[in-house]
Amino acid sequence: MNQRTAPWLSRVRPFKSNVLGPGLITGAADDDPSGIATYSQAGAQFGFGLLWTVFLTTPFMIAIQLVSALIGRVTGKGIAANTKALYGPAALYVLVSLLVVANVINIAADIAAMSEALYLVVGGLKHEHALIFAAVAVLLQVFVPYRRYAPILKWLTLVLFLYVGVIFTVKVPWKDVAIGTILPKIDLSSDYLALLVAVLGTTISPYLFFWQASQEVEEMQRHRRQRRPLNTLPRGGKGETRRIAADTSIGMIFSNAIAFFIMVTTAVTLHAQGVTNIETAADAANALRPIAGEFAFLMFAIGIIGTGLLAIPVLAGSAAYAVAELYGWPSSLEAKVPHAVGFYAIIAASTLIGFGITFTPLDPIRMLIWSAIINGVVAVPIMAMMMLIVTHKMMGRFRASRRLAIAGGGATALMAATVIAMIISMLR
Repeated sequence: MNQRTAPWLSRVRPFKSNVLGPGLITGAADDDPSGIATYSQAGAQFGFGLLWTVFLTTPFMIAIQLVSALIGRVTGKGIAANTKALYGPAALYVLVSLLVVANVINIAADIAAMSEALYLVVGGLKHEHALIFAAVAVLLQVFVPYRRYAPILKWLTLVLFLYVGVIFTVKVPWKDVAIGTILPKIDLSSDYLALLVAVLGTTISPYLFFWQASQEVEEMQRHRRQRRPLNTLPRGGKGETRRIAADTSIGMIFSNAIAFFIMVTTAVTLHAQGVTNIETAADAANALRPIAGEFAFLMFAIGIIGTGLLAIPVLAGSAAYAVAELYGWPSSLEAKVPHAVGFYAIIAASTLIGFGITFTPLDPIRMLIWSAIINGVVAVPIMAMMMLIVTHKMMGRFRASRRLAIAGGGATALMAATVIAMIISMLR
């Protein structure tokens, strides 16, 4: 092979190169079964009425995830570790606790949706399916080192293309979609605002911040040429920031495109047929069956299982990174169990507690909505802290540009305004 063509080939083989990594995985993990349920509920209940949120949040999502990635790669530490170093641990205890609670609820909802989806496809016992999914997620994270686990997560992102396929099985009035997206009918009811916060809390979630920052640290430690944090380098590093920008932008655009397809699909099928209440992602798949056909149902259901296998490790892992950094424990998926007992204990505990919740009579849709709302509320102070970190002198010459600072600040203001609007509507 001609050596001149090798770099070009590496760029078009993202799964065999370092072009795409933490950003792609983070974006795909955002479309977990809980997110699919939220987007499905948005499409089923309000039709095209919330499609505008996808386009509104995309630049802000890119900006805030780029901030989290830069924090990890530039400083060589995760968000919790940086916050603790700059402002002390006191502010972190409540935020990390709420993050863990939201993640565990999310894990429970994801496991329940996955087991229900597998039951709809092959039958069997739902709790046995749930146990298998929980066990696989824990065992892979604990016993497969990061250098081998990361490629598995990359390949799992491809399952999201099933939701692109689903939209081609139904008739979509694209003119109405465009009008509904550009000129939406804003509803100020408590239901609309609560679901709006849920959509934004699903799209811009704290666990994604912690995960991507920590994955950049993992990638730095994985590659010998990148072992030093960027803020310790006297020169260079621009290639790394360009990679992070490309990886993050592609990952977030991919994520929001899938959310758009899910909303459109459920709007033109479920909403059009008067099906306006979706409790889980599996419910959405099952409701599609008589309306869109067996093939659409099958793709939707398999997508739920695949995205769950990707998202559960991200949810459990982000909780473990946050807790471990707060208490100063070793935290790396590359570490062997004896060297990071606390870190792996959080991963196992959060997953198994989530599995245990599936045996309770808790209402799945309530769990989903409250999890997303908690995410929305917790995101605001965490995003504010991230903006303080990324504009701090510790970032050196990689301190956030004015444009990134404005975009990141805009994302924080958007989440704050949405949460305030929801609280006001709930108090009426």
